[in-house]
Amino acid sequence: MEIEDRQPVPAGSGRAVPAGARPEEPVGEQSPEPSGPGRSPLARRALIGAVAGCAVLGGVLVLLPSLGRGGAARPAAGPVARAVSAVGAGVPAALPDLAALIDDREARVQARPRDDVSWAVLGVAYTEQARRTAAAVYYPKAEKALRTSLSVRPKDNVAALEGLASLADARGDFRTAKQWGEAAVKLSPKRWTAYPTLIDAYTGLGDHKAVDKALDKLLALRSGPAARAVAARVYRDRGRREDAAAAISDAAAGAATPSEQAAFLQQAGDLAWERGDRQESLDHYRAAVNTDADAYDALAGQGRALAALGRNSEALRAYRAALAKRPAPRYALELGELYEKLGLVGAARVQYDLLRELVRRESAEGVDDEPVLGLLEADHGDPQTAVRVLRAEWQRQPGIAVADALGWALHRAGDDKEALEFAVRATDTEHGGGVRSASYAYHRGQIERDLGLSGPARRHLAEALRINPYFSLLLVPAAQEALVALGEPPAGGPPAASGESDGSEESGPSEESGESAGATGAAGAPGAAESSPGSGSSGPAVPPTAPGQPSAPVA
Repeated sequence: MEIEDRQPVPAGSGRAVPAGARPEEPVGEQSPEPSGPGRSPLARRALIGAVAGCAVLGGVLVLLPSLGRGGAARPAAGPVARAVSAVGAGVPAALPDLAALIDDREARVQARPRDDVSWAVLGVAYTEQARRTAAAVYYPKAEKALRTSLSVRPKDNVAALEGLASLADARGDFRTAKQWGEAAVKLSPKRWTAYPTLIDAYTGLGDHKAVDKALDKLLALRSGPAARAVAARVYRDRGRREDAAAAISDAAAGAATPSEQAAFLQQAGDLAWERGDRQESLDHYRAAVNTDADAYDALAGQGRALAALGRNSEALRAYRAALAKRPAPRYALELGELYEKLGLVGAARVQYDLLRELVRRESAEGVDDEPVLGLLEADHGDPQTAVRVLRAEWQRQPGIAVADALGWALHRAGDDKEALEFAVRATDTEHGGGVRSASYAYHRGQIERDLGLSGPARRHLAEALRINPYFSLLLVPAAQEALVALGEPPAGGPPAASGESDGSEESGPSEESGESAGATGAAGAPGAAESSPGSGSSGPAVPPTAPGQPSAPVA
């Protein structure tokens, strides 16, 4: 099939790209700086923050001596100092600075093996390197360094405790992250840096009351950009999209370094994507990549937004570049689904096989990638395997994202009754399912449709498209077909049926407060709906590779 040929995505040219760049411009290419109303609100706020920061900094430089001892100019902070500052502030460090810090601390602990502080810093640096690059081999190194720090100083070593909590969080082991994080907070309750990890851990475990308490404590102790970014994530999970957007805008405006600002711009792009704003999300992702060449999540985000805009060649190049630099399983899933949408079945299967291999490698290093593996198997492999994997994950970590994935896997395996229980939980505000997620609403709608619950199915499928009309390259057409098959509701409402009540019509959150693309992002479970209501959704277009899996090609 013919795909448009356009200029490749330059990953990280280092040039700032304005938020108002036009869609037809190649990704990463600089265009004239917009002014006035042409600049996005977040970009304007970031610029105002930068100008204000420069003004304050200028005043400080006037008041402080500019020369060191003997009249020598004060040296600028080097890469090691910059990385230490970033790690201590809980924000991303530039990858070259992080590499310099690792080299420095490796040499230091070799010379002074009883230096517990240097061991702790080295462990945190290893964790951040693994997180940023998806090089899972750094995780065992991080654990060894942090445990060495703890063995050298077994008491009052809050830095090592926080480091071990952050390591477990990065691996997706939320129960262990909770244990280490709570130990750190007990030892030093006024130290704010453990709370972001605890919030992630409580979220992954589905303990949303604990999330709220931890956020209150964090904001009472810290009000800077890192804390605002954490608050934005919690607000997003609660369905408070406006509050989330305002918080991340403030964080981006107050960012102290390019790497920090790029991370916040990428988070802003995610929020824009989840509400269906393709161009605004692309603008934020583009700005992030051009602010920090190593913002690989933002580069993958460009691929997602470009695919939704129909700019397929650019989308493919963005995904390939992100995957080459940071081989994350979710990138492989999204790229595979783009290939599948384009009819490139063989290329899609290559990505799905790559995902399985990446999960296998990362699992050997202690990383939990079971949720994304479960989604892959549910849609492009063996649904029974997906159920087994995700049921075990649910026993370990009963978070909202796992509830949604398990419910969908059960549906794909033919158990719609149990599937609905998990789908309701994922969208029920009482259980923390307040996130406005198009994919969650779609999953629930398709499950309800196959159970013959036409009213709830129609409501949730329509809601998915209202939240984000572009939430999945493969699922959006399936949602549209399902709504056509369901038809219009009967005039005067559904007829009363004696002795028949499913309770699903009113279960879960009201759909006015239930919007946004959730944890599955652009990737999800493809399968076009059948032409008649109440029948199961069809299987993936790519024939599954797992043995024993029935193949049902898309009609």
